[in-house]
Amino acid sequence: MSEHNAPSLPARILVVDDDPTVAEVVSGYLRRSGFAVEHAADGPGALLRAGERRPDLVVLDLMLPGLDGLEVCRRLREAGPVPVIMLTARSDEEDRITGLEIGADDYVTKPFSPRELVLRVESVLRRSRAATGPAVPRTVLRAAGLSVDPVTRRATRRGRELALTLREFDLLAHFLEQPGTAHTREQLMRQVWGWDFGDLSTVTVHVRRLRAKIEDDPAQPRLIQTVWGVGYRFEPGQDGGAA
Repeated sequence: MSEHNAPSLPARILVVDDDPTVAEVVSGYLRRSGFAVEHAADGPGALLRAGERRPDLVVLDLMLPGLDGLEVCRRLREAGPVPVIMLTARSDEEDRITGLEIGADDYVTKPFSPRELVLRVESVLRRSRAATGPAVPRTVLRAAGLSVDPVTRRATRRGRELALTLREFDLLAHFLEQPGTAHTREQLMRQVWGWDFGDLSTVTVHVRRLRAKIEDDPAQPRLIQTVWGVGYRFEPGQDGGAA
């Protein structure tokens, strides 16, 4: 069998939850959907398993013994890029936003539908694989002192490399591809995240994080402007930096 026709290995999912019932249900649904699943019951165990063999995606509970999910997510991100979906029983919006701000790609609030979680996993993996998939014709996007190379997944601002998460990179590339265009949050969720449903605060948080990395004054953004009643617009002519 040629390498081109060789079957691909199933994506490895690490489920981190100290509730055995939740872990069993989530793991069962993911396995039936064709994923290879491992389980860790606490934060230190999750970091140990991820260190031994890096997963393709982590389903991570927020409330964990040993280390909470936020700290586990931070340490996973320090070790390298890996998609993370956070599970939380908390209804507090600030907790959910904190998870997104430290780099989680999505979150699901308990109680949740296991089928919905599987759809979220598949969506995040599709975006992750698209980011590291086969080479495409090289087109480097440049505007307002920003440079984005979709092939190497490298972004710079005035010559200095930006540390962007998967979603932040995709969001910036999308803005640079369509300067001057107003986008609703629903459009950004479909076009950048690939989701037809989800909490729109996900978009808001990622725009805020991206502004913090590319704006001279994130409190008064000039590049990613808010279009009141609509959404956001990228205005490269509003920055003094040369491309």
